[in-house]
Amino acid sequence: MSAFKPAVIALGSNLQNPAGQVRAALRAIAAHPQIRVLQISSLYRTAPVGYDDQPDFVNAVCSVETSLDGVSLLAVLNQIEADFGRERSFRNAPRTLDLDIIDYNHENSSDPHLTLPHPRAHERGFVMVPLAEILPDFVLGKHGRAVDLAAALGDGSIQKL
Repeated sequence: MSAFKPAVIALGSNLQNPAGQVRAALRAIAAHPQIRVLQISSLYRTAPVGYDDQPDFVNAVCSVETSLDGVSLLAVLNQIEADFGRERSFRNAPRTLDLDIIDYNHENSSDPHLTLPHPRAHERGFVMVPLAEILPDFVLGKHGRAVDLAAALGDGSIQKL
């Protein structure tokens, strides 16, 4: 078995009991034999980004260790999304579940299927605030520490549940 590597996963949902969807997704991630969940943030209610005519989201972040490579981890997360009924009708559409790899082993990748670190995470309070809760000193690529990024993005629209 290959060595376990750290990763950060962001979770979000705004359909069909979003808090329940996020909690169930965390259980599905933890159930995978090649993924160990290390830390889980609180759940946060956040306003939608990009397409406003939809319900608020429930978001969280978890840190994991995995023996999967980044592409395989993404495939597992995409399968969990599909199992939860995720439909990709249009960009930023409402969704039952959204799982994004924010960071994988501090690697950089410009692969169109898996860009690392996540190209917009540092701009999103709904990722940085939960990340700062569990890993305040986590450095996201060239953007800096989670706690500093979260503070810069804090606008009061992100509410801990």
